[in-house]
Amino acid sequence: MSKPFALPGYHRIQEPELLFHPDRPQDRDVHPLAGLLRFGPFSRALINPVLDPIRVATVFPHGFRDRVRGLFREFEQRHFPRERKNYLIEFPGFSRVFGLRVIPALDDAHIEIPSSSEHEILSDTRPHLRLADILTNAINRLGALRHEFDMILICLPDRWERAFYGDEDDFDLHDYLKAVSASRAIPTQIVREDSALNYPCRASVMWRLGIALYCKAGGVPWKLADSEADTAYIGLSYAMRFNDAGQVTFVTCCSQVFDSDGAGLEFLAYETDDVHIVRDDPFLSRTEMRRVMARSLALYQRRHAGRSPRRVVVHKTTQFKPEEVDGCYDALSGSEMVDLYQIQQDTLWRGILIEPPKHPKASAGIPSAYPCNRGAYMQLGPREALVWTQGNVPDLVPGKSFYKEGKGIPHPLILRRFAGHGKWHDPVRAVLGLSKMNWNNDALYDRLPVTLSYASTLARTIKRMPTIHSRPYEFRLFM
Repeated sequence: MSKPFALPGYHRIQEPELLFHPDRPQDRDVHPLAGLLRFGPFSRALINPVLDPIRVATVFPHGFRDRVRGLFREFEQRHFPRERKNYLIEFPGFSRVFGLRVIPALDDAHIEIPSSSEHEILSDTRPHLRLADILTNAINRLGALRHEFDMILICLPDRWERAFYGDEDDFDLHDYLKAVSASRAIPTQIVREDSALNYPCRASVMWRLGIALYCKAGGVPWKLADSEADTAYIGLSYAMRFNDAGQVTFVTCCSQVFDSDGAGLEFLAYETDDVHIVRDDPFLSRTEMRRVMARSLALYQRRHAGRSPRRVVVHKTTQFKPEEVDGCYDALSGSEMVDLYQIQQDTLWRGILIEPPKHPKASAGIPSAYPCNRGAYMQLGPREALVWTQGNVPDLVPGKSFYKEGKGIPHPLILRRFAGHGKWHDPVRAVLGLSKMNWNNDALYDRLPVTLSYASTLARTIKRMPTIHSRPYEFRLFM
């Protein structure tokens, strides 16, 4: 008979607050949309961060001109939520929220794909390649008018859906278009007919598109209110390319650098052959890891007048091999603290919340109607902890519960430390805060911190770019 055992007690960090003004620390809220509505975006108080108006060029299929123009009219209308009513709030109009307008660019910067081209797409044996070629030509045509617009909106109708993916060559139209436009330093917004033009909840569409357009124009909607000063967060990801024989030719390494407030959205990417593969996971040599960290450090110093961060925190989804740990320390010897964390998504662990007994004579509690609170964490060992980045958020509306996913028992993340020391409160708080920094949606949080969710997006897109330059890229080009 096995001996009974007890797990260690758990702790919980309250929902991180977001900051909406650079000089007014009281302009904060845990709810990103409510904060935008009350205070406006963070960069609104800065000098010309985003020019007014935001000019948008468009590419759309034959017969969609009026529907696309109608989208711009909707931006200045009031919309009330029809879904997620315990979270989503009224959208009062783009200019009311962000303090500037979004308008169509001049007439020359709008391209309608003719019906003849559409016939070519749908009749082609490899429609995704034909569609990719047509849209690439449209982006190139607009590139000649770059001074007339700030970004491109590309509308994709439902009838083209069979051309959005290609199984035989791992093709994804979204990632391909982002790679093409990013190589030309042109921000793009892709809207699909089903999820944007026809989506029944217009408040949801306007919030999502509004935040995305503002960020792609160079704006910062919010930052983390309470963050550790002089800390750099780096997300690391790898993307393998394959040749015609199915062999790995080289690995693209992406490294993003975030300020302590989670808003330094720049990243580096480059190709390397100095890797070894273990169960399909690539790992860098000591030399290559030193190179990655040195370039990330230089990017941070460029943004901070030559200062080095006091603390560097590196996140990746795979473990850190000893050679990678040594490479990090080689490059970051000027920082006082170096913390290396693997953040693992797949785990068999679960947790349920047990409410105290309702009756004094009851011997045990009962399962709660809601899951564990988001922000709960529990140490498993000297270098491992479970962290719930999904779950109930009682801090959103005092006295009420809010579970974004709506149903199911959330999986915790496993946070595994390969370098660093100290209590778990700070690294867990950082992961929780960075899970609120995805500016490409209107949600309260994501499951992963942006260090990893953005790393995945960047790696997936960057491997499709024909040429990878050594210069830093802005993340807004890949949103």
